[in-house]
Amino acid sequence: MLDIRGVTKSYGARRVLTDVSFTVGDGRMTGFVGANGAGKTTTMRIILGVLSPDSGTVLIDGVPVTASDRRRFGYMPEERGLYPKMKVAEQLVYLARLHGLSPASARRNTADLLARLGLDARAGDTVESLSLGNQQRAQIAAALVHDPEFLVLDEPFSGLDPLAVEVVMTVLAGFAAQGAPVLFSSHQLDIVERLCDDLVIIADGEIRANGSREALREQHSSPRFEIRTAGDTGWIREVPGITVIDFDGDFAIFEAETDVASQDVLHRAVALGSVHTFSQQRPTLATIFKEVIA
Repeated sequence: MLDIRGVTKSYGARRVLTDVSFTVGDGRMTGFVGANGAGKTTTMRIILGVLSPDSGTVLIDGVPVTASDRRRFGYMPEERGLYPKMKVAEQLVYLARLHGLSPASARRNTADLLARLGLDARAGDTVESLSLGNQQRAQIAAALVHDPEFLVLDEPFSGLDPLAVEVVMTVLAGFAAQGAPVLFSSHQLDIVERLCDDLVIIADGEIRANGSREALREQHSSPRFEIRTAGDTGWIREVPGITVIDFDGDFAIFEAETDVASQDVLHRAVALGSVHTFSQQRPTLATIFKEVIA
């Protein structure tokens, strides 16, 4: 488990992080979202030891992280950092060897990752000859080739087409399934919503929301429900404590002043006939994000 506790960072008089604290659990995909300049990249660089905090600490299983621990991390910076004139496979083997893998293990991991990321046909190409999307896949492979135990990925889906996004999501989910804590930032909130188990929202260097995806949805849910029945739903307008937002024959969206009022609608609908669907509307990640940074 990776813990960020009370991290504060300033550049001169400008405070960029204030008491940043959150946890990335083992086997959990944690989405880290915020506007440009919110503090995501600075936080990630502190986790990796590229920057030092003014105060606060980074812990692994309750123990302060060391330089040796950081060799177990897989880090992908937002800026591409591969050698442009080096061949893709050659570069991945080289990076794996720098992390202490044997030549055989380095070659095996390289071949496996290139196949899983759909880059095996490009193994002998130089990085600079690849499309921007394939360069991004190669950068992801570089972060994973040494079998890291922790992943910290800054905008891993940037520049990827929808098919490539699916491929990368599958690979990252595989690392989480093996128990790795995975922290990734992204401006693509639809991808974060699909992939993350937990969510951290940062704005102006401060954590504004932090928790499991479903807990945050529950916390920010409105008292709005939708129902579809076998017959007309016009009668819902007459239920005390109910305001109908939308209505179309057998379908209605309504707000309930209390849980009792919403359950009253359900019970009456069941008594009148078949209820095909009844559910509370959940906010999207985009809705939650706008709400907490406002």
